[in-house]
Amino acid sequence: MGFLIRTVITAVAFYIAANLVSGLYFPSLTNLIIAAIVFGVVNALIRPIVATLSLPLTVLTLGLFTLVINALMLALTALLMPGMRITSFGTAFIAAIIIWVVSWIANKLVGERTVQPVG
Repeated sequence: MGFLIRTVITAVAFYIAANLVSGLYFPSLTNLIIAAIVFGVVNALIRPIVATLSLPLTVLTLGLFTLVINALMLALTALLMPGMRITSFGTAFIAAIIIWVVSWIANKLVGERTVQPVG
Protein backbone atom coordinates (compact mmCIF):
# COMPACT_ATOMS: atom_id res chain seq x y z
CA MET A 1 0.00 0.00 0.00
CA GLY A 2 2.89 2.34 0.80
CA PHE A 3 4.39 1.85 -2.69
CA LEU A 4 1.05 2.77 -4.28
CA ILE A 5 0.74 5.95 -2.19
CA ARG A 6 4.32 6.98 -2.96
CA THR A 7 3.76 6.30 -6.67
CA VAL A 8 0.65 8.50 -6.72
CA ILE A 9 2.53 11.24 -4.84
CA THR A 10 5.40 11.03 -7.35
CA ALA A 11 2.97 11.13 -10.28
CA VAL A 12 1.35 14.28 -8.84
CA ALA A 13 4.82 15.78 -8.31
CA PHE A 14 5.72 14.97 -11.93
CA TYR A 15 2.50 16.62 -13.11
CA ILE A 16 3.20 19.78 -11.10
CA ALA A 17 6.83 19.91 -12.26
CA ALA A 18 5.80 19.43 -15.90
CA ASN A 19 3.42 22.38 -15.58
CA LEU A 20 5.99 24.62 -13.88
CA VAL A 21 9.12 23.78 -15.88
CA SER A 22 9.20 24.17 -19.62
CA GLY A 23 11.32 21.37 -20.99
CA LEU A 24 9.78 18.47 -19.03
CA TYR A 25 7.18 16.64 -21.11
CA PHE A 26 4.88 13.66 -20.64
CA PRO A 27 2.74 12.69 -23.63
CA SER A 28 -0.11 11.25 -21.55
CA LEU A 29 -1.38 10.62 -18.04
CA THR A 30 -0.62 6.91 -18.41
CA ASN A 31 2.96 7.72 -19.35
CA LEU A 32 3.22 9.99 -16.31
CA ILE A 33 2.09 7.20 -13.95
CA ILE A 34 4.45 4.67 -15.53
CA ALA A 35 7.28 7.23 -15.26
CA ALA A 36 6.51 7.55 -11.53
CA ILE A 37 6.86 3.77 -11.16
CA VAL A 38 10.12 3.72 -13.14
CA PHE A 39 11.41 6.66 -11.07
CA GLY A 40 10.65 4.71 -7.89
CA VAL A 41 12.54 1.69 -9.19
CA VAL A 42 15.50 3.82 -10.33
CA ASN A 43 15.62 5.50 -6.92
CA ALA A 44 15.43 2.15 -5.14
CA LEU A 45 18.04 0.31 -7.22
CA ILE A 46 20.47 2.77 -8.78
CA ARG A 47 20.41 5.84 -6.53
CA PRO A 48 21.98 4.07 -3.50
CA ILE A 49 24.92 2.94 -5.64
CA VAL A 50 25.46 6.41 -7.13
CA ALA A 51 25.06 8.05 -3.71
CA THR A 52 27.63 5.70 -2.18
CA LEU A 53 30.15 6.22 -4.98
CA SER A 54 29.76 10.00 -4.80
CA LEU A 55 29.88 10.21 -1.01
CA PRO A 56 33.22 12.08 -0.91
CA LEU A 57 31.86 14.70 -3.32
CA THR A 58 28.63 14.95 -1.35
CA VAL A 59 30.59 15.53 1.88
CA LEU A 60 32.86 18.05 0.15
CA THR A 61 29.84 20.06 -1.07
CA LEU A 62 28.07 19.76 2.29
CA GLY A 63 25.30 17.65 0.77
CA LEU A 64 24.52 19.87 -2.20
CA PHE A 65 25.71 17.21 -4.65
CA THR A 66 22.59 15.27 -3.64
CA LEU A 67 20.63 17.70 -5.81
CA VAL A 68 22.76 16.69 -8.79
CA ILE A 69 22.15 13.01 -8.00
CA ASN A 70 18.39 13.67 -7.93
CA ALA A 71 18.60 15.38 -11.33
CA LEU A 72 20.62 12.46 -12.73
CA MET A 73 18.02 9.95 -11.50
CA LEU A 74 15.28 12.00 -13.18
CA ALA A 75 17.31 12.16 -16.40
CA LEU A 76 17.87 8.40 -16.25
CA THR A 77 14.13 7.90 -15.84
CA ALA A 78 13.56 10.02 -18.94
CA LEU A 79 16.05 7.86 -20.87
CA LEU A 80 14.22 4.70 -19.82
CA MET A 81 10.72 6.06 -20.49
CA PRO A 82 9.57 6.33 -24.07
CA GLY A 83 7.77 9.63 -24.52
CA MET A 84 9.10 11.35 -21.40
CA ARG A 85 11.39 14.17 -22.44
CA ILE A 86 13.77 16.45 -20.60
CA THR A 87 15.42 19.10 -22.76
CA SER A 88 18.50 19.88 -20.63
CA PHE A 89 20.31 19.11 -17.41
CA GLY A 90 19.15 22.46 -16.03
CA THR A 91 15.55 21.40 -16.65
CA ALA A 92 16.21 18.10 -14.88
CA PHE A 93 17.83 19.94 -11.97
CA ILE A 94 14.94 22.39 -11.47
CA ALA A 95 12.32 19.67 -12.01
CA ALA A 96 14.05 17.38 -9.50
CA ILE A 97 13.94 20.14 -6.88
CA ILE A 98 10.24 20.73 -7.53
CA ILE A 99 9.51 16.99 -7.41
CA TRP A 100 11.44 16.70 -4.14
CA VAL A 101 9.57 19.62 -2.53
CA VAL A 102 6.12 18.44 -3.67
CA SER A 103 6.87 14.86 -2.58
CA TRP A 104 8.18 16.04 0.79
CA ILE A 105 5.07 18.16 1.46
CA ALA A 106 2.71 15.39 0.33
CA ASN A 107 4.49 12.78 2.46
CA LYS A 108 4.23 15.10 5.48
CA LEU A 109 0.50 15.55 4.85
CA VAL A 110 -0.11 11.83 4.35
CA GLY A 111 2.12 10.93 7.28
CA GLU A 112 4.12 7.83 7.96
CA ARG A 113 2.19 4.73 8.86
CA THR A 114 3.63 2.87 11.79
CA VAL A 115 2.94 -0.70 12.79
CA GLN A 116 1.30 -0.94 16.20
CA PRO A 117 2.35 -3.88 18.37
CA VAL A 118 -0.36 -6.42 19.09
CA GLY A 119 -1.25 -6.96 22.73
